[in-house]
Amino acid sequence: MGRIRTAIVVSEFNREITSRMLGFAINQTEKDDAELKYVCYVPGSFDMPLMIEEVLKRNDVDAAITIGAIIRGETRHDSIVAENTARLIADLSLKYGKPVSLGISGPDMTIEQARARIEIVPTRAVDAAISMAKRIKKLRRERSSNTKKTVTIED
Repeated sequence: MGRIRTAIVVSEFNREITSRMLGFAINQTEKDDAELKYVCYVPGSFDMPLMIEEVLKRNDVDAAITIGAIIRGETRHDSIVAENTARLIADLSLKYGKPVSLGISGPDMTIEQARARIEIVPTRAVDAAISMAKRIKKLRRERSSNTKKTVTIED
């Protein structure tokens, strides 16, 4: 099947959090024996969909991973950003038929809560993207075989 080729799109906003999250994501990509092709920075989580679309267009990317931290402010801005970003990311995944994992912590999260999620959120996001990419590849290979048995698609 070959190694899964990934791209990470990381938010520069809340960089003290996201730069550490990126380190854990890169480490997990290596542990999962995936190939990290691109690390793309964007100003904030809201800016991710455009960059994600660009990496998903590429033939050398099987899955994209997002890294961001949306921290609560005094208004509902964090919820608006998170909801719209997540919806657009899901739409792009479906449009291109490639997994895009949601490694964005928040919304309605304090800085302390963001710090507590620095390792777990990107680690799970990398695992999810790679697992989905492997399963999709397996399913697409099965499509070509004309079998009447039940096929289970898992890692």
